[in-house]
Amino acid sequence: MEKFVILPDSTADISEEARNDIGLNAYVPGHASFNDGRDISTTLDWSVVSREEYYKALGNKKVKVTTSPPSPAEYYETFEKYVKDGYGVIVICLSSTISGSHRFATSAAEDIKKNYPDAKIYCVDSFRMTAGEGLLAYYAAELQSQGKSFDEVVEWLEANKRKVHQMGPIDDLMFIARRGRISKGKAIFGNLAGVKPMGDCNTEGYTTVITKAKGINKALDITVKYVEKTAVDIENQTIFVAHSDRELYANSLKEKLSALNPKKIYITDIFPACGANIGPGMVGVYYLGEEVSEDLIKEKEIMSQITGK
Repeated sequence: MEKFVILPDSTADISEEARNDIGLNAYVPGHASFNDGRDISTTLDWSVVSREEYYKALGNKKVKVTTSPPSPAEYYETFEKYVKDGYGVIVICLSSTISGSHRFATSAAEDIKKNYPDAKIYCVDSFRMTAGEGLLAYYAAELQSQGKSFDEVVEWLEANKRKVHQMGPIDDLMFIARRGRISKGKAIFGNLAGVKPMGDCNTEGYTTVITKAKGINKALDITVKYVEKTAVDIENQTIFVAHSDRELYANSLKEKLSALNPKKIYITDIFPACGANIGPGMVGVYYLGEEVSEDLIKEKEIMSQITGK
């Protein structure tokens, strides 16, 4: 049997439960730096820093957290461990429009092949982030467990990466304001009014707001209706619900989504690598549908039908 490993980076938010269930045992951690001088490894757990501490820090306007992907040298070191033992490597990277992860991985793969000419490495630009990237890694590992070849897994990933959708609200607009995405005045007004921006991921890997809901319960109900109208063969899908320090919302969304009878629903945290850019207050579902349309035109039409706006 062909030997290869599925290797996402730590922006692929996927819970330990899901990783254990599918045998996804490896990933490449990146880095997070605090403006008080602390530097941590961005692991897919809370072993380095607790969820409470991390999101409390992100909510503090005096604290600044920046992240960076694994370096080419770190990718090289990780790849070498596998290719030396005859393993192929399928790397799944954060969207290249957001991060240098794919570029660094590709550079490391080229260097590996100079020293190991027979090495088989493929770097996938996921055009997704957080649990969208994680969902691709999960399905890749599932295909591998079914006996699919290296090339078959790569082909599936390239054919389906832009079919990963997301939907869900953000309820802490002050973090978004501090990142310069909206004005402080709009953030204050939005928080007071209970406005929850909701978006899907576009073809280039950015989240685009396509509606706003007033109140978390309404936002979660809209999310479920959107999934119902945009998912393909939901009964045979594994889907992820991801949250940034909103576990109660995530559990509520999981319960509501269960009415659609998906094969499996996992709840996962948004861990440090993506959490620094998303901030506290997000909950969303990640699943497969039709390939997202240019500028999300079709998706906006569907949302307009749901909300009447």
